[in-house]
Amino acid sequence: MTKKTFMYGAVILSVAGVISKILGAFFRIPLANLIGAEGMGYYQAVYPVYTLLLTVSIAGFPVAISRMVSERIAFDDYYGAHRVFRISLVVMTVLGVILFAGLFVGADAIIGNVKTLSGAAYAMRAISPALLFVTIMSAYMGYFQGMRNMRPSAAVQVIEQLFRVIVGLSLAYFLVSMGKAHAAAGAMFGATAGAIAGFILILLIYIGVVRKRSFHDRIAESRRAFKGKRQSAGRILYLLFAISIPITIGSIIMPIMSNIDLVIVANRLSATGWDPEQVREMYGQLTGMAAPLVNLPQVITQAIAISLVPTIVDAYKTGDMPFLRQNVVLSVRTTLLLGLPCAVGLMALAEPIMKLLYPAQLEDAVAAAPSLVILSAGIVFLMSIQALTGVLQGVERQVVPVINLFIGAVCKAVITYVLTGIPSVNVRGAALGTVVAYIVATILNLRAVKKYTGAVFDWKKTLLRPLLSALVMGGVVIAVFHVLSLVCGNTISTLIAVMMGGIAYIIMIFVTRSVTEEELALFPKGESLVKIYRKVLTSALKNGRM
Repeated sequence: MTKKTFMYGAVILSVAGVISKILGAFFRIPLANLIGAEGMGYYQAVYPVYTLLLTVSIAGFPVAISRMVSERIAFDDYYGAHRVFRISLVVMTVLGVILFAGLFVGADAIIGNVKTLSGAAYAMRAISPALLFVTIMSAYMGYFQGMRNMRPSAAVQVIEQLFRVIVGLSLAYFLVSMGKAHAAAGAMFGATAGAIAGFILILLIYIGVVRKRSFHDRIAESRRAFKGKRQSAGRILYLLFAISIPITIGSIIMPIMSNIDLVIVANRLSATGWDPEQVREMYGQLTGMAAPLVNLPQVITQAIAISLVPTIVDAYKTGDMPFLRQNVVLSVRTTLLLGLPCAVGLMALAEPIMKLLYPAQLEDAVAAAPSLVILSAGIVFLMSIQALTGVLQGVERQVVPVINLFIGAVCKAVITYVLTGIPSVNVRGAALGTVVAYIVATILNLRAVKKYTGAVFDWKKTLLRPLLSALVMGGVVIAVFHVLSLVCGNTISTLIAVMMGGIAYIIMIFVTRSVTEEELALFPKGESLVKIYRKVLTSALKNGRM
């Protein structure tokens, strides 16, 4: 039987991630209009605390469960895989109860440190049950991901966000008459409603799986086959924490890098003569306006990393190194194929895009554009970090990317401190520091991947051809925008330029043969994509472009 690459699962998770992001954007904009700056203040006072606890609970455990399950599935030990899931489910339930109780009971104490936002305690209690359900749900998701079935995770992701939007906005609307603090709590409860809906959905999916006769047959057969070869529950628990803790620490490094900006940037700008209002504006332009755009493409590479781990584990444990290397190379090529156009497109249209998104704050939008140009250069490296981290986690080297990212964070701190203190560079120094951090971590991760997998990259096909395609796309984008801007407004010109750039890039990756027919066939509906590829290629040859 031919083994399947990670690509199919990555596409499913990517589509779900994009839909979730769109729903999330739809949630934040009307919510801000509904509850205003005061209500959003209560909302934002809670979210960092919730996000931190959520990172602790689910950043590493699903990956650990996925890896441990896929290790056993590789040898047809379905009973052992299910046993890992059951033990993990108990651990995640206990952890979820602790986090829920801690946040619910400790809401007043946590928010009490900020007296002006004491009303945010309502919102903190409203979102606390979400920690319980999301944490338990992550055990199920890790189990399905370990079996290389990404559909449950994708479905849960969309349903969770959908319920969050519907319930959160509805409650905020009905509670706003009671005050902005209560309205913010209603909006926060949307996350709890989404978590409950997602939990119910994945539980139903799981029940549907375990009721199948084939499931029981596989469990019974593997239980007999591996009798006497079982790991103890204590050993499974040890492995669960040994794998998940480094991954969790690595996930926390990213927020720490953001806090580096918070600590260093304001003080360095003030020390070089900028007044407090200017400091607040520049920091807001960097972190509130430019940075969120750079983080959007991560949705796709997160999907790649999640889908990649069980595929790599399967190949690694069974000793199928050619298949492992094929997936490593494919993951890096896919990352560059997706990351390069995002980077070039944002760099080419930085100012028009900022004006499009922030029409009511045109002066700040224009001022934030240079930071966006710099940060956009880091998109490719940020996406590469995630894909390479998935590979290293799959070959039991989960500590390596943590160390590499920490080294990158140290480099960022030094560069941010030095460059932000130069008045002509100012806040752009922090953006440069971030990009350098990503570059350093990517290079170190790439070295490690080559060392532990033996993967060899054809950089002409992996980097140069997609880069050429992206640069041509960038030229098309700039030309279309400047021509249209003579007769149309910024919004229409930008949207059409983006659309034309996308079309140009797709044509170019076919024309330059950045993607092969064999690789296209790995995607869902691969046969249809191959037919389109052949038509474009034939047309290009007839027109003498190759």
